[in-house]
Amino acid sequence: MSEPSPTPENQPTDAPVTENEVPVAETTLVEDEAAADAVPEAPVDPLTAALAEAAQWKDMAYRNAAELDNFRKRTAREAQEARAYANADLLRALFPIIDNFEMGLEAARQESEKSMIFMGMSMVQRQITDFIREMGVIELEALNKPFDPNLHEAMTQEIRDDLPEGTILRVTRKGYKQKERLLRAASVIVSAHTVVMVEPAA
Repeated sequence: MSEPSPTPENQPTDAPVTENEVPVAETTLVEDEAAADAVPEAPVDPLTAALAEAAQWKDMAYRNAAELDNFRKRTAREAQEARAYANADLLRALFPIIDNFEMGLEAARQESEKSMIFMGMSMVQRQITDFIREMGVIELEALNKPFDPNLHEAMTQEIRDDLPEGTILRVTRKGYKQKERLLRAASVIVSAHTVVMVEPAA
């Protein structure tokens, strides 16, 4: 005898629910709660958005203009320094020639300051002095000044107790600097005090 076909009335009401299945009523309840919690976004005012974007572009333009101005100033300063110190090597090569010329001028002075040779050499010396001054070169002050290792090169020392130790007594070779850059240190002779030897106590 065949079993009756299943009908809604004789179906089991407590059918097990699988892990991935969610009852329809429960799903609907969750969706309703999420919809209630969601806050609708306020519409963005087009004018406000446009003004904000314009402010961003304006700030960017100011920054770029400031960077460009700084770049121009830096480039101009570097070019000026390059022009100012471009002849440094040439000037350094010229200094030994000036030294020898001044030695010859001093020899001519000792013979006669009224001689044509001395007067002609004096005119050339003035031209040389004017030329290096136009290049921004100045002679270092050294005679009777305190010794400065950043500017002077001590060749030897002489005992002079009547002067402060480290006083420059003579300049054996002139020193020069161009603006704030040292081109050649001055070679000098410096004073020193007598060293007193103290014998150890017996």
